[in-house]
Amino acid sequence: MCKIINHRHSIFCILPPHILHSIVNNGTPLQRECAIKTLISDNTFRAIRAAQPQVQKTKAVAAVTQLIEGQKNRTIYSSKSSQNLPGDVIRTEGSKAAGDPAVDEAYDGLGATYDFFWDSYLRNSIDDEGLLLKATVHFGREYNNAFWNGEQMVFGDGDGEIFNRFTISLDVIAHELTHGVTEDEAQLYYFQQSGALNESMSDVFGSLVKQYRLNQTAEQADWLIGAGLFTPSIKGTALRSMKAPGTAYDDPVLGKDPQPGHMKNFVRTFEDNGGVHINSGIPNRAFYLIAKAIGGYAWEKAGTIWYDTLRDSKLKPTTGFQKFANLTYANAIKHYGITSIEAKGVKDGWSQVGIKVK
Repeated sequence: MCKIINHRHSIFCILPPHILHSIVNNGTPLQRECAIKTLISDNTFRAIRAAQPQVQKTKAVAAVTQLIEGQKNRTIYSSKSSQNLPGDVIRTEGSKAAGDPAVDEAYDGLGATYDFFWDSYLRNSIDDEGLLLKATVHFGREYNNAFWNGEQMVFGDGDGEIFNRFTISLDVIAHELTHGVTEDEAQLYYFQQSGALNESMSDVFGSLVKQYRLNQTAEQADWLIGAGLFTPSIKGTALRSMKAPGTAYDDPVLGKDPQPGHMKNFVRTFEDNGGVHINSGIPNRAFYLIAKAIGGYAWEKAGTIWYDTLRDSKLKPTTGFQKFANLTYANAIKHYGITSIEAKGVKDGWSQVGIKVK
């Protein structure tokens, strides 16, 4: 039997609810059972998230810091198919590989994310204060998700029919950890356009972490989020495509990728907190277009513009696409000048998704 564990503090999950709805409609009895139980749990989590959108760092989290800047400190736990968090310690910083793919992928993914933010932006862990990085693997039985709960990462093993283990994609790990960065810096409300920006920010930096790890330019990168998560039985390449929103999958069980890549196709819905996993395709494509226009390594200039915008005091929790676009343009001008290739790239990129910067 598929067991879905109640994880009350699962604030940001990687798997969009519209995929679960499609599985309920089209999957096998076992697949449908898993999806229904996940949806019931996730609806509760989203209600909590909507009621308490601004997440404050707890005293417990604030107290657990690494004092030496630039040195990561990771601990990987295993729930051993139970609901226990954090579970049993399996691997700590500097210890040898465990030989368990989920453990070692989580360890490497947390390290790659820390290294990226430190090397690229001198950010000392998720909170910029040396927060220790923790992750739990083997959570629940056939659990089809991964989430950041405000204190740590948690990964399911997947069902083996639709999904592989959720540690398999580096960009998924970095995506979820970036939710922690956004919580710390901007507290973007997880609703409608600000929520879609929250999701997009995680996709942007999730992709950049992977590109940094693979030493890829904007031209060389695949711009996919969650490549490798689907089993061979699924007709799809990833959960999302930043380069071409709406093309990541088209499968009899999962349905067709619903993401738009232009404001003319913006989806108005109250599901998924106002379509946060769907409409994120618009700012995702804008970033891809901007990074491609600027050229070179995307984290160096386009990423810097995005990171500075995330930390901009003018970015408010309710900020929508238009204001966010304006801020990215202002930050591009501040860094590179109004006549620069970078500023022009930002302006043109947003224009191509239907947003005129001011």
